[in-house]
Amino acid sequence: MIDPRLQTLRVLQEEGTVTATAEVLHLTPSTVSQQLRQLGKDLGVPLLEAQGRRVRLTPAAYTVLEHADTLCSQWERAQADLAAHRQGTSGQVRFAAVSSALAALVAPAAALLRAEHPRLGVRMAEQESQKVFSQLLARRTDIAVVIPTADGPPPGDPRFDQRPLLDEPQDLLVPPGHPLAAGGAVELAEAAHEPWIGCPNRPDQHHLLLASCAAAGFTPGIAHDANEWFAVSALVSAGFGVALVPRLASLPPENGAVRVPLRGDPVPSRRIITCVRRGSGRQPPVAHGLEALRRAADARRARDRPTRG
Repeated sequence: MIDPRLQTLRVLQEEGTVTATAEVLHLTPSTVSQQLRQLGKDLGVPLLEAQGRRVRLTPAAYTVLEHADTLCSQWERAQADLAAHRQGTSGQVRFAAVSSALAALVAPAAALLRAEHPRLGVRMAEQESQKVFSQLLARRTDIAVVIPTADGPPPGDPRFDQRPLLDEPQDLLVPPGHPLAAGGAVELAEAAHEPWIGCPNRPDQHHLLLASCAAAGFTPGIAHDANEWFAVSALVSAGFGVALVPRLASLPPENGAVRVPLRGDPVPSRRIITCVRRGSGRQPPVAHGLEALRRAADARRARDRPTRG
């Protein structure tokens, strides 16, 4: 078994503060601090040092973390090997996903699991991309379906196994009756002079908007901000601007905003990935969950193919 205090140390590395670590682990800040002080005492090295009103990890703590990552990955593999001696697939697999992926990919995958592995429990939760990595380390979720961000772990992070799941095209959202809604696919640059609806509290989507427009040769004039897709759709429908929306995002039909497929090289898109704790992918509940997600992504690709411009 892995010392649970190592898990606390790994979450602290991810979260950066004792308070945030305590929130993820459902502990009190004093309990987190006490665990890590005692772990340092047992190891004979200090793991934390004061930095103003906060704490930071010592060089010794980073050495411990390197070994903890190896130990935890090996323990995940050991659990997978032991599962081969059990009969059938049981237990539970827990998914955490951004809202659009939860609706379009995780829910269909969970339906497949319910039909094909009735003894396997499934739990789903909506979660922002930035928060799922701590949830994985804290063992509060098993499979994350997220959009990579600049401040997320790199692909080679020894704590996680990250795999591409789906490249999701973006659509241009325009008001009903807009000239760009009259035909088929359009170039993003054709909307260069339009007012835009931004989404600053969705960092992944906002950065994608700015990067896609820059690649198309212009800077979007952001006239209004909204973060929920129903609000973005309402502003666009009322004629206050245009927006870039993911293909998976569900929009209320009553608003009347028109999705226009984009063409060009490249077509703006965002990558959706799966992330699990390194070494856990062969455990039957996780393996079945990942396979169901791949099948749901394949079905989505087949569904979207005719609509691409």
